[in-house]
Amino acid sequence: QVQLDESGGGLVQAGGSLRLSCTASGRTSGNEIMGWFRQAPGKEREFVAAIKGSDSSTLYADSVKGRFTISRDNYKMTVYLQMHSLKPEDTAVYNCAAKVTLGLSTFSDFYHYWGQGTQVTVSS
Repeated sequence: QVQLDESGGGLVQAGGSLRLSCTASGRTSGNEIMGWFRQAPGKEREFVAAIKGSDSSTLYADSVKGRFTISRDNYKMTVYLQMHSLKPEDTAVYNCAAKVTLGLSTFSDFYHYWGQGTQVTVSS
């Protein structure tokens, strides 16, 4: 069992930056694939970014490439999402998720554990 706890959300003006953190606890190996997803009110959950624990390979949604960076600190069992040049359309609840099987994935169904979420609101 893995527990994920997100933090770092808040209110920011367009063009600003935020860094989200997700700390894992429980029976973690440090090698889980970690992903970030987001969901705006009335919208479906969408993939944002993912990172492997073994080689730090990453995958990004086209909408955030060049603006967001996912990273992880395996010693601290924490994954980060550094967000720059935020836009109002980035407003959503952001969840981190853990995938214990091999392979990066954009599909939420393939992630086993989920955090409670942290709200990111970008004002225009």
